Amino acid sequence: MKDIVIKKVEGRCELRRFIKFPNKLFKDVPTYIPPLMGDELGLLTAKNPSLDHCALQLWMAYRGKEIVGRVAGIINYSVNERWNKKAVRFGWFDFVEDYDVFAQLLNTVVEWGKSKGMTEVEGPFGFTDMDKECWVIEGFDQRQNISTLYNPKYYIDFIERAGYEITCQWAQYQIPASQPVPDKVARLNELILQKYHLKLLRFKSRKEVYPYARKFFLAINAAFKDLYDFVPLTDKEIDVYIKEYFPFINLEFANFVVDKDDNLVAFGLSIPDLNAAYKKANGHLFPFGWIHILKALHKFTDIDALLNGVHPDWQKRGVHSIYYAEMNKNAIKHNIRWAYSNPQIIGNEAQRIWETTYQSSPMMKRAIFRKVM
Repeated sequence: MKDIVIKKVEGRCELRRFIKFPNKLFKDVPTYIPPLMGDELGLLTAKNPSLDHCALQLWMAYRGKEIVGRVAGIINYSVNERWNKKAVRFGWFDFVEDYDVFAQLLNTVVEWGKSKGMTEVEGPFGFTDMDKECWVIEGFDQRQNISTLYNPKYYIDFIERAGYEITCQWAQYQIPASQPVPDKVARLNELILQKYHLKLLRFKSRKEVYPYARKFFLAINAAFKDLYDFVPLTDKEIDVYIKEYFPFINLEFANFVVDKDDNLVAFGLSIPDLNAAYKKANGHLFPFGWIHILKALHKFTDIDALLNGVHPDWQKRGVHSIYYAEMNKNAIKHNIRWAYSNPQIIGNEAQRIWETTYQSSPMMKRAIFRKVM
């Protein structure tokens, strides 16, 4: 058997091979969703504003001329400073079912981190919490979405064999989208709106929603500030995410709550299910990928509950129920079958609503792994 060789990724051609590797590795996996090449290039090149405060290095593993794995090493200095740590992250970590390939790639990240003064390694992470992160540890055959990582079970077997431990867990849920809004929820929401002089926004045009785009991400900075390893998004990062997320918005599933001064205090943002469209696009908008995605944005039967949260000043007042109920009403209106939650840290307030108020089924659990070097 040929030896494994780890090489740094150099040049545009090698970067494209790095990005395409999992598409080949998982080409026969129905639940794997290929990312768009343009999105990945935007993250892994100088276009990414996160590189203003992050270090990045990419490697691929070869056996002869065949690529058998890939990994990114990331040091987010802003995260390390905010959380008082010296951590190197691994991300974009994919490999054939061979422990030696896995171990050599991960050890390459570890040694690179040590050379930069890091003392621990964790992942899988991207640059920010808006990037794909955390591996599936339960529910490997469940539906993925375009904003989550796919991984087979052997990834978990290998990372545990290497002595890494789970440091944080997330859960995802499948929700019957057209179930009736509970009467008690509808009554309580009206009382909350009146008591606190809040307003649920209903948009009629995309022109109306864009003034809230920056407020939306600033609200994320506030709402997520205490979540695991979160660091506030910079203005440059927000500009990129506005371009990335807001073109996909369906106005009736952008459910924003504002106070009397028009400050955004709570938000629930869902997008049409784009899984099948991304599968057909197979990583490329052109020549025909954009057609599949455009069709899916206008004709869909499922939605992904992408992002939701409540400003800290308004938490524990039941405000989160307002945007959930509005999403529920619009799902009924459009005969939506299923809503799928994005990963939510186990035990947080937003997650509990699926367990206490609405019918829902757990789909999968995910985790971040960590080891002291």
